[in-house]
Order: sequence, then structure tokens, then C-alpha cells
Amino acid sequence: MKTRDLYTEAHLAVAAIRVLEHRQDTPPSIEAIGDLLSFSVEHTNLICKRLAQMGVLKIAEGPFGTRLFVQDHQLLETIPKGETGEPLKDAIEAFQASRKNHDSQIESFKAKQLQKQKDLFAQLDQKLKGDLKKDR
Repeated sequence: MKTRDLYTEAHLAVAAIRVLEHRQDTPPSIEAIGDLLSFSVEHTNLICKRLAQMGVLKIAEGPFGTRLFVQDHQLLETIPKGETGEPLKDAIEAFQASRKNHDSQIESFKAKQLQKQKDLFAQLDQKLKGDLKKDR
């Protein structure tokens, strides 16, 4: 598959929504858009979420699945042309960075708990030794 920039893929997604809405008389699902454009569901979902954040699309989740509506197609022109951005790679790197931060917080918490446990056992040991000396 040829890599396209976000500008081109956004225009393709909005056009697919319009075509499918015309053909089916209902707002399309993410899967239907991906099938029409020969994109994976994950890639289509990523594009649609970015467009929803920009205000181009509206995503409605209901009992019959997730449906997409074109909200303001003119915002497509604010996307810089030629920007590949590799959104999936950027999203993965952001997730890994947040995960690493989360893992370090967990390790820090575990270390504090282990130190508290050691201090408690040391305190109990001293108390028991003190009680044994008093009993003699």
C-alpha cells in the first residue's frame, strides 16, 4: 500500500463517508469506510479519531455500532499538505512513553512498600527482643 499524507487520507475518508451515506441512506461504520478505501480497521479508526478531534467528523456510538457523520468538511483544508506524520508510529511511541512512566511509578510504589515492610519487621523484632529481655 502506498503511503499517503494525512491531508489525502482525510479527504478520502470524508469522501467515503459521503458515498456510503448516499448508497446506504444511513451513516457508515468505521469498518465500511475501511472496506471501501482498502484500509485496515485500525488505520481507518485512527484517521477518523484524528478528524473527530479536529472537528471534521462526529463519531456517534450507539447500540447498532459506531457511526460517522461529516461535521465541518472545510476544516480539512487546515491540515498541512505533505505531512506524513506516521500517526500509528507516533501513537505507539506516545503509548510506550506513558507506559514507561506508569511502570516507573509502580516500581517506586513497590520499593516504598518493601521498605515499609522491612521497617515494620525490624520494629517488631526489636519489640520482641525487648519483651524477652524484660521477661528474664
